[in-house]
Amino acid sequence: MIKYLFIDLFWRYMAESEISEKSATIRARNIGGITETELYLTPGVTVLTGRNATNRTSFLQAIMAVMGSNNVSLKGDADEGSVEIELGEETYQRTLRDTNGTIAFGGDPYLDEATVADLFAFLLESNETRRAVVRSEDLRELIMRPIDTEEIRATIDQLERERDSVDEQLEELEGLKKELPSLEQRKQQIESEIEEKREELANTEDEIVSMDADVDQSREEKRELESRLEDLGDLRTAIESVRSDIDLQEESLTSLRNERAKLQEELEELPETPMGEHATLDQEISRLRDRKQNLEVEVRDLQDVLQFNEDMLDGEETKVSDALVPDDDSFDNVTDQLVEDDEIICWTCGSEVERERIEETTETIRSICQDQISEISDVEDELEELRSEKREREKQQQRRESLERDISNVEEEIEQRESRLESFREQRDQLSGEIATVEKEVDALESENFSENLELHKEANQLEFELGQLESELDDVSDRISTIEERLAREDELKERRNRIQDDLEDQRTRIENIEREAVEQFNSHMKEILDILEYANLARIWIERVAKTVRDGRRTVEKSVFELHVVRKTESGATYEDTIDHLSESEREITGLTFALAGYLVHDVHETVPFMLLDSLEAIDAERLSEFISYLAGYAQYVVVALLPEDAQALPETYSRVTEI
Repeated sequence: MIKYLFIDLFWRYMAESEISEKSATIRARNIGGITETELYLTPGVTVLTGRNATNRTSFLQAIMAVMGSNNVSLKGDADEGSVEIELGEETYQRTLRDTNGTIAFGGDPYLDEATVADLFAFLLESNETRRAVVRSEDLRELIMRPIDTEEIRATIDQLERERDSVDEQLEELEGLKKELPSLEQRKQQIESEIEEKREELANTEDEIVSMDADVDQSREEKRELESRLEDLGDLRTAIESVRSDIDLQEESLTSLRNERAKLQEELEELPETPMGEHATLDQEISRLRDRKQNLEVEVRDLQDVLQFNEDMLDGEETKVSDALVPDDDSFDNVTDQLVEDDEIICWTCGSEVERERIEETTETIRSICQDQISEISDVEDELEELRSEKREREKQQQRRESLERDISNVEEEIEQRESRLESFREQRDQLSGEIATVEKEVDALESENFSENLELHKEANQLEFELGQLESELDDVSDRISTIEERLAREDELKERRNRIQDDLEDQRTRIENIEREAVEQFNSHMKEILDILEYANLARIWIERVAKTVRDGRRTVEKSVFELHVVRKTESGATYEDTIDHLSESEREITGLTFALAGYLVHDVHETVPFMLLDSLEAIDAERLSEFISYLAGYAQYVVVALLPEDAQALPETYSRVTEI
């Protein structure tokens, strides 16, 4: 109690010291049962106290409306309504208009999207989170509903593609690492061979110079022979260059043909998807989307009817009854008799109906509404499955088109290289013929006087050619080594990038799991504290267990997390035993539902975006425990607005603000 008193005093102090910045003025017109009202709220707990049919729930709906919720109704005799809130220095407003039985919303509400607030902050009797606990429905689905799982899956797909790309680059670098030692070894070998060739060429040239001094040969014959020998050397250099080009083209063609075979093999493995199936899939998605929208409209209409009936059963039917019953005194006795017999006048047809029948009808509507919500969930599951199938087919089609483009490009390059190869072969044949002709001419010019000299010139030409080849190969190997070293210099950067991607991927993959785990921890922690405070006699523990179960997801069977709610009771002797939610008292169920809503409120950080927490229909909880529970909630929201009957409100601290007229 000391902790809660401190919270009350804290909010009172904040309200008094910063009243101009955090106060809220709310003006509502034609909302629920309200014709027009203006109320001023301060931070902390505000208690709306009064009997039934005093527009307390309607005022809570007005706050919901201006916050951005659509779970509100117009006044029965009005076609339009509005709500405005001045929150500190900011002003927000919302308009409602009846359009052929459907409410159209306009204005500038506080929230762009109110789903999370509707689930975990606006805790009226019809709140889905409260009802789900009472009815033992899927708690995990409620916690995860605000999470865009499709966006998470898209992010995961993108990160996986980035990771695979980095892995391919790292794998390529590993191959380059293995290639580098052999290149270094080949470089050293070439440098050694070049040194040997240069030494051999120098020796040969020395011999030629020495022999030229001894050979008595006419200058003209010698010049002609040397010219033809030079021509022969040029031709041999040219033909070796052409042969090298031929080898390169043949290697490239082999590589390209292998690449084409792999692409064609991958293309053949892709399943064929006729265009008609794409159209059928789109039609089915469109049909299910329309079905979902229609169901949502029906659910909203049913919820409006349900809320109206519940409001009327709470006491607001008196106004409708007054309008339906004539002022003739002859009806006075009949009216008295109806009140005595617990009968009311039906607000749809004006006939006399027992309250029990209307309550049964209301319960039927509620059951139908729940069935519709369940069907919406099934439709959403089927939609998600079809969308996933569509995405997969689109991905396959994109891959097919990419492969076809790649194959076309490869085939085009093959044709170009085959054409160049044929051209090189023709050049080789032509050069071979020219070499043969020049060699015959050289043979004719040879004589016994300088045949040895001629052989030395041939040898020198051949050495110069081989030396050129080695130097060219050395340049290629050196360039290759430099390229590999430059790429290997990025290895650490790629590894760091992959680690970041993997961390992001793990965060996305575990995001849903973390939210589930945090929701369970929040509920179990707060439920323990609340049960300790409220001191239910034989209730030892209420807790949620997160377990994996095999369930149906559309047409598939998958592993999914589910929340199992456990109830542990204790006997007078202190022994504990497992019980079920069905055996909880109404008070215990309500506390459990509200605590689960608080867990969702904290998990989704609702306090950061929604300043209000709203509660009503708390009569099932005794006044003393209710006071303790509201004090507990007061520490988590800037404004806690609760509708209570006068006898329940009396148990709450006097420090709370009170509103008795709306």
